[in-house]
Amino acid sequence: MPTRDNQRAELTRRTFMAGAAATAAAVTIVTAEPVYAEDARPKDEKGAAVMKIGFHTDAFNTSYSSFEACLKWAQKNNVRCIECGLIDGVSWIHGLGYQPHVAMYEDPVLLRKKMDGYGVRFSQVDAAYPLSNKDGPMRGVPYVLNAIRWAKLTGCPCVDTTDGLHKPEGLDDPDAMDMMKREYQQIIEVAEAYEITINIEPHGYFTTKPEMMEKMLGFCDSKWLRMNMDTGKTFIAGQDPVAFLKKFLKKVSHVHVKDVSESLAAATRGKQTGIAVSQCAIGEGANADNIRKCLEVLRDNGYAGTLSMECEGQGGPMIEKSLAWMRKTLKELDITAE
Repeated sequence: MPTRDNQRAELTRRTFMAGAAATAAAVTIVTAEPVYAEDARPKDEKGAAVMKIGFHTDAFNTSYSSFEACLKWAQKNNVRCIECGLIDGVSWIHGLGYQPHVAMYEDPVLLRKKMDGYGVRFSQVDAAYPLSNKDGPMRGVPYVLNAIRWAKLTGCPCVDTTDGLHKPEGLDDPDAMDMMKREYQQIIEVAEAYEITINIEPHGYFTTKPEMMEKMLGFCDSKWLRMNMDTGKTFIAGQDPVAFLKKFLKKVSHVHVKDVSESLAAATRGKQTGIAVSQCAIGEGANADNIRKCLEVLRDNGYAGTLSMECEGQGGPMIEKSLAWMRKTLKELDITAE
């Protein structure tokens, strides 16, 4: 005959299992947007693909705003998609509400519910620790793997990754590429299980070179390894953004729209690979014509992903100018965007 202690233990086990089952059921309904098949992309009444306008919360770095302040800006300006960086740990500036990114200790399901209240969802989260660095396997890979699990629970479809700005110290190019191949194979194994798209962003020493990006996108034979196009970083690295986009068009699942000021282009184009944010509004710099042409290429090829604006926001004014230019230009190009 079971004792009272045994009955209590059995009740505890049953309670735990019931709770675990309920949690699993809840997780299954929080799913990320799928990678669209050609015939399943959202379309407008004319049959054209519908793009989405979003922004990276980097725009609010220098105004020391919180992530929720970014949600309020998005709601006010009727922008439905947002992208932010992920913090894998505790940061005092974030904890005090002065940083517009999200820490992974924040509960992703509760955060999604908060975002639903603002009518905003993630298009991508940024886990772009430089995987080409010597410490990429030790720091970068666990960071990305944690980001995948966190993204799944918050309903985010994409995780952004990249390499370092400079040639990695102590590694020649073939060794660094071999190391990154092993890293991405680990990452994609988990990404496939969670059905999360891993994007490689042209940002650094390897990824802004088309021949290297081509090799990296071939690290794994998987539809979950894609590219995040960046109009600004390809331009500042000395590439033609339009040609870069056309070369990898079938792999593009997310786009950073970034202009480059005339002064920055004159001083550093072809001399560096990445810029954090542009110090000019989109449409007011040396890259505006290229951005417009890239939008035409995306339109003509049925792109239905997010156009994520990146610029110095100044707490709102500069990104509001960028948003106005984007909406005006998309209308002129007969592109439907939401």
